[in-house]
Amino acid sequence: MAKYTELSTLGEFGLIDHLTRTIQLKNPSSRKGVGDDAAVLDYGDKKILVSTDMLIQGIHFDLTYTPLKHLGYKSVAVNASDICAMNGIPRQITVALAISNHFSVESLEEFYAGMYLACEHYGIDLVGGDTTSSKTGMCISITVLGEAAEEDIVYRNTAKENELICVTGDLGAAYMGLQLLEREKLVFEDNEQTQPDFAGYEYILERQLKPEARQDIIRQFREKGFKPTAMIDISDGLASEIMHICKDSGIGCNIYEEKIPIDYQTFKMAEELNMNATVCALSGGEDYELLFTAPLNAYDQLTAMPGITVIGHTCKAEQGCYMTTRDGNTFELKAQGWTNFSSPKPVEKNAND
Repeated sequence: MAKYTELSTLGEFGLIDHLTRTIQLKNPSSRKGVGDDAAVLDYGDKKILVSTDMLIQGIHFDLTYTPLKHLGYKSVAVNASDICAMNGIPRQITVALAISNHFSVESLEEFYAGMYLACEHYGIDLVGGDTTSSKTGMCISITVLGEAAEEDIVYRNTAKENELICVTGDLGAAYMGLQLLEREKLVFEDNEQTQPDFAGYEYILERQLKPEARQDIIRQFREKGFKPTAMIDISDGLASEIMHICKDSGIGCNIYEEKIPIDYQTFKMAEELNMNATVCALSGGEDYELLFTAPLNAYDQLTAMPGITVIGHTCKAEQGCYMTTRDGNTFELKAQGWTNFSSPKPVEKNAND
């Protein structure tokens, strides 16, 4: 009898590792393959960065509350974020779209209007793609190409011991925006005469429906002459991304709960839903902020840059990966962000549990 292993036993990242562990790069132009935010191709003075993301209706987005124009914008932004995470600049995208006959020409015009708006904002050219039919809704696959000088590229596996751990922006807002949308969807399904109550929560809604790649931070790094030692974008939650850097770089870390930047609306929504805002920041995902490491002597330079927060430091691998809470306790970080192929686990109420 043939062996049968359920996908849920491996999870998304375990499956990627399992399927790609025997890959050997044969072409000299293939400088970096699977295992970072983007592949790196060597075609001369500039290095080409390539990344692909797929968004599936019912898995990554719900058209009950996601405007198609916002979805088009988000589809481009999340791909641009992968290039920013390599300290590069996105330049081109190709778009592959599978759609059912439930969609009209006008609805797809809305979707493309959002993509064109994002392309204009990030300076990206849409240079090709493919369109086909689907029996199950909408599937979006975008490949983004970016560029960077070889000396500017930043990887996940190059962090060192005794370095600063930094993040851009604030965390947990996108996840709380999703929780708000899901709550109002349930209310609407129970009574279609009701109107959604979003007053006072516009910021977290925008963070979920229309996230931004932090290309502004990359440009700021260029202007200030600063280069992170390692970097990744926060798409699966802060804890998961820190674990990626630590695992790939062979180090440990300690972050401080009181230092994690969380917006007031995120705190307010978490309290309303009886959730812990810190756990949402650690495990929620879809913030598309940047997490990076830097030398200790860069502290003054970094804290002078708007939108950047130092949240901890790296350490020896044997010291593990921990967070120190506001009351001085410590607990081991777990990568509990979104996991494909299994049901998402409920968010714990207490960070100390």
